[in-house]
Amino acid sequence: MRIPMGLVVVMGRTGKNIPEAGAWSYVAGVTAGQDVSDRKEQWRKPINQFTLPKSYDTFSPIGPYLVTLDEFADPDDIEVAGWVDDLEVQRGRTSDLIFSVPELIAWLSKRVTFEPGDLIFTGTPAGCGVRRTPRLYLTEGKVLRTEVTGVGTMVHPVVAG
Repeated sequence: MRIPMGLVVVMGRTGKNIPEAGAWSYVAGVTAGQDVSDRKEQWRKPINQFTLPKSYDTFSPIGPYLVTLDEFADPDDIEVAGWVDDLEVQRGRTSDLIFSVPELIAWLSKRVTFEPGDLIFTGTPAGCGVRRTPRLYLTEGKVLRTEVTGVGTMVHPVVAG
């Protein structure tokens, strides 16, 4: 499994073709998320499958709270950090994402209609286990901890399923 953590956007109202400039107005709030993937299944031949290995029961925990945007000085610049056991594996800010949250919302809404409660896992602003030397994967017995400043911390043990 890969090391996944980041900000999760929770949509607050229905939207299609949302303009980037008004994207935050469609958001109910943000939370933390752990976007777990089963790498063995993801790269299994003959077909590389990217959706199913992210869709297993328990693979996308979010929390611990939904926080409204008015609680942040700048919702475009939120710190995200993560640990595997006691090793800090990432620390970054949403301002460092390749695409801003409003850009993500605008682009995605050209392809899908958002409904209240839909989730957008924004991705990892810094660090991914497959890109580390040596590579670092989640294995049974490890503990994954994600902290989003202003939201809180979520902690999950990795178990075999």
